[in-house]
Amino acid sequence: MDSKWNHFYKKPFQKRLDLIAEEAGLTPDQLDLIKQQFSQPSGQVIENYVTDFGLPQGVAVGVVVNGHSHLVPMVTEEPSVIAAASNGSRLLAAGGGIQAEVASQLTGGQIIIKNGAFSQLRAFVADHQAEMIEIANDSHPSILSYGGGAKRLSVRQLDSTFTSIDLMVDTGEAMGANMINTMLEALSNWLRNQMNAEITMAILTNYADEAVVHVSGKVPLAQLATQSMSGQVVGRRIVDASQVAQLDFRRAATHNKGIMNGVDAATIAFGNDWRAVESAVHSYAARTGAYKGLSTWQMSDKDLIGQMDLPVPIGFVGGANKVLPLVAINKQIAAIHNTQEEMALIAAVGLAQNLAALKALVTEGIQKGHMNLQLKSLALSNGAQDFELPQVINQLRQLKNPDSRAVKQILKTIRR
Repeated sequence: MDSKWNHFYKKPFQKRLDLIAEEAGLTPDQLDLIKQQFSQPSGQVIENYVTDFGLPQGVAVGVVVNGHSHLVPMVTEEPSVIAAASNGSRLLAAGGGIQAEVASQLTGGQIIIKNGAFSQLRAFVADHQAEMIEIANDSHPSILSYGGGAKRLSVRQLDSTFTSIDLMVDTGEAMGANMINTMLEALSNWLRNQMNAEITMAILTNYADEAVVHVSGKVPLAQLATQSMSGQVVGRRIVDASQVAQLDFRRAATHNKGIMNGVDAATIAFGNDWRAVESAVHSYAARTGAYKGLSTWQMSDKDLIGQMDLPVPIGFVGGANKVLPLVAINKQIAAIHNTQEEMALIAAVGLAQNLAALKALVTEGIQKGHMNLQLKSLALSNGAQDFELPQVINQLRQLKNPDSRAVKQILKTIRR
């Protein structure tokens, strides 16, 4: 590698920018744009910081969870996501809103041991459980002040070579990745001394089957009616679509992606690790050995009833929560005060998103709603002003393949 890039992270901001500009041939206007997006707090979050990459933030309205109506900040670049979350929430609010319960809030980690006798390891951990939990907690004593701490250890045989010692931790109001890794390393060092164990690694797991939110809600069938379909027919079709997601992994992948459109957008807005949530959710969807849809929908005489169990391993404090100023504002907008309320709200948005997607899919088709918003984005990105949008979008709808050239021609015509 060219020596000019050595210790890039140590170079002052302007020097880093100069090197990038020279390498990529950036124009002065491009450099100005990068500088305009500079944020001192963000520069403390990641290495080799250059600028902030902005994503649109909106608010889903009328998300009723456990009897309280919330505004939910959502960060996403995809048209229709926030509209769908609001629409699904409106439908569920007509049936009393979404009920959410956080069954547990434990996060885990693993110590992987190679060539250890499984029966001996299992007996050793059983005999020293209390001592090992104390060692884990002593390595990160501040966790106890938040009411959390290491809770239990178990042993699993992975194959004839590898064994996993699993640690489960209540991380309190924090996501707790660093806490858990510190605990695991302390236990690993102790095990090496006690058993002369060959430890391959010690690391948290993003599988989060004990940080699960159960959400449920119902929609009066009359609320589902369209101009051409009765609510009964729409409800039955949603149930059928839900069943297909239990039968076919190809459909399940898209079914769950629709849920995650809402979950990710809210998770990002609240300053949490959306990649960890994605990993937890998709591994949970495959926990039986077959990848399935996370939500299920059924019908009663008068209602469409949906429910879902969703892992949401997030934290209310720490990490980006402390550094990014919008995070605190977004929590205030959402009227949430702790981790469990945040977990419940994120999962509720996922269920509402899923309902809206399924309803669109089995009625008018998913593309109609998407297309309206995509045409708006196309018009805006090619210079249309707000007051010109209705006319531009209306003309674009008449075209078989609307594109940038079409937008520019329409604008040229109407501006005459």
